[in-house]
Amino acid sequence: MARAIWLARHGSRRDFDDPRWAEGASRPYDSPLSAEGRRQSRALADRLAGERVAHLFSSPFLRCVETAAPIAARLGLAIHLELGLCEWLNAEWFSKAPDLLPVGELARRFPGVEAGYRSRGAARYGESGEEALRRSGETARALAAEFEGGLAMVGHGASVLGALTALLGVGPRDAPDLGYGCLVELVQEDGRWTCGSLFRPRLPVTGR
Repeated sequence: MARAIWLARHGSRRDFDDPRWAEGASRPYDSPLSAEGRRQSRALADRLAGERVAHLFSSPFLRCVETAAPIAARLGLAIHLELGLCEWLNAEWFSKAPDLLPVGELARRFPGVEAGYRSRGAARYGESGEEALRRSGETARALAAEFEGGLAMVGHGASVLGALTALLGVGPRDAPDLGYGCLVELVQEDGRWTCGSLFRPRLPVTGR
């Protein structure tokens, strides 16, 4: 029987929609979703309704957890916070390692968060682009090997690209371009992963 993995990029970010938001934020590198991003997250949940998703993983950045939360609620799944799917910790983007909400606080805000989950991957502040792609790819392969059934993973542009290219065995230039709130399905048959459907919410998508 064919098996599927769904890779989703988080929805549109508030700090890109409102650049002044970060000026007074206690965690300026951990933007929540914008209103558009919240609509995109609900669209993702609608798209995955009825699919055979057994496990849901998310980067611990707030914008990803907010994207995963409607999926978890709709499908009745726990959210596993996976550090291996987190943002590319690029020193040019972040002046220091970004402060994120503690797991306990995320679990309080989002009842679907499984506080006892142990990440299978890890990211390093100051990592190169190649390192970010490699660790997210290794994380995706580890999750696919360990967990049975359909998987959904919510990440960032770089981590979704790393997971996608690692599972397909292709280079970054050969992977589909995923904007905010996009979802790509990978189907495994006879041990080989291939691209299935590609979902793009019918909403305006802007920014990086």
